[in-house]
Order: sequence, then structure tokens, then C-alpha cells
Amino acid sequence: MSFDAIRLEEKQQAFAELREVKTIFAERGWFPGTSGNLSIRTGEFSPDQFAFAITSSGKDKSVHTPSDYLLVDQNGKPMEATGLKPSAETLIHCEIYRATGCGAIFHVHTVFNNLVSELYGEHGSVPVDGVELIKAFNIWEEEAQIEIPILPNYADIPSIAKLVKGAIVPRIPGILLRKHGIYAWGANAFEAKRHLEAFEFLFEYAYRLALLKK
Repeated sequence: MSFDAIRLEEKQQAFAELREVKTIFAERGWFPGTSGNLSIRTGEFSPDQFAFAITSSGKDKSVHTPSDYLLVDQNGKPMEATGLKPSAETLIHCEIYRATGCGAIFHVHTVFNNLVSELYGEHGSVPVDGVELIKAFNIWEEEAQIEIPILPNYADIPSIAKLVKGAIVPRIPGILLRKHGIYAWGANAFEAKRHLEAFEFLFEYAYRLALLKK
């Protein structure tokens, strides 16, 4: 897929959506340091050929610059000549898009998603039982019970990427990396944001509930 195959307006729209979401999350303190990454898929999709806009590596996400985003292909490679580097975790985005066909992926590091990932790390998933915010994932059963998958946080990103497909639970639009952060996705930026906000609420709930039970 060449850069010419992606319509300019789609790229500009994706960059604009990323800027809007980045602003909201930065104001909540969800990008400590230069952590976290956001992406939105553009153009047509097939598991073997797709493209997405993603945040550049090493940028302060509380400010805006002309070099905050770039377009990459299904292998995480830039689609136009640039001195920018995609996020170090772009390969994880690639595998999530490939496995789910989703339209956007948002990844943040927060205190509560780190704490709960360690609390339930040996269990391999975060159990949540009957909390109203589960409905944000379009799960409507009475007193629904879910398990949010946790993956190990290896320094070698390709080693994490290899585990992504096998860890995905179809009705749970997210994967938590242990002592690292949550990847949440959706059909578009609006849905991915809704899912991420729900996960963050549920993580804080699960952690505080565990403390109360001690």
C-alpha cells in the first residue's frame, strides 16, 4: 500500500481526531512523561493490508506540534519520508488491528491500571463482577462477570506482539500489560474512548474493592 492510496482528507481527519483525544487524556494526567500512544486506522482494511495514524515517539502529549503524528502501514513502517519515529509499541497496535479489524486503539499508563495489573497479575486477568460500567462494552447481562486479560510486559516489544492474538477475548475490547498500561480499542475513536474510560473506572473499582476486603 502506498501513501498515495490513502486519501489526504482521511489522514487529516485521523490527525485531528488524535489531537482531540490526546488533549482530553493529557488533561486527565494519563500520559505521564512521554508515555502512552494513540492510533486511528485510515482507509480500507484487510488483515494483510491497512494503514493507521499513530502518535510519534518521545513527544510531550500535553502540548501540540506539527510532528505529533505519522502514518504507518500494517507492519508499523512509516508511509512517507519522515524523520519521526512511530511509538515503540506500534507493533502491538499492528497485531490488535490485524486480529480485530477495529478502527482505533488508545493506550495509557495510569496508577490504577498498573496497580490492578500487579494485584491480579498471577491470575492472568482482572475479574469484575456486576459493575454497571461493564455495559460500556455492550455487555448487557444481569450482574455480568468479565475477566480483563493481562499480558506480561517484556522489554522486547515483538515478544509481546506475538501474544496479542491469543489473549484477545472477543467481547472485551482491551488488553492490560502488567505494570505497564491498558490497550483499549473500538470501531472508531468515540467507541475506543468510551471503552478506555470504562476500563479505567473498573480498574480503580477493582483495586479499591480488593483493599476493602482485606
